[in-house]
Amino acid sequence: MSDVDLLDVAARGMAAQRALLDIDARNVAAAQAATPGHPYERLVARLIDAPAEGESPIAVTSEPGTGDALTELIATLDAQRAYEADASIFDIGKRLAERTLDIER
Repeated sequence: MSDVDLLDVAARGMAAQRALLDIDARNVAAAQAATPGHPYERLVARLIDAPAEGESPIAVTSEPGTGDALTELIATLDAQRAYEADASIFDIGKRLAERTLDIER
């Protein structure tokens, strides 16, 4: 795997996790606004293994929400941790590419 491949994989992972963060944040807000008589529609995201160029990295479906904001908040925290992990990988790839360029000079 080259430095550029590493950067591409990390960037695609960050894009997918960013989309999951948006959906999870929406679910948290909807769960907090829900009342027993007015449940919310919970969005469920599924990562796509190999999306085509320009295609969204996630598929979204909906299901009835339970009104549990804590569960939704935990999903948001999981997506945030995954995004941070992808960002760390991207940073490592960037440093490897910079180091490679320095060595070639």
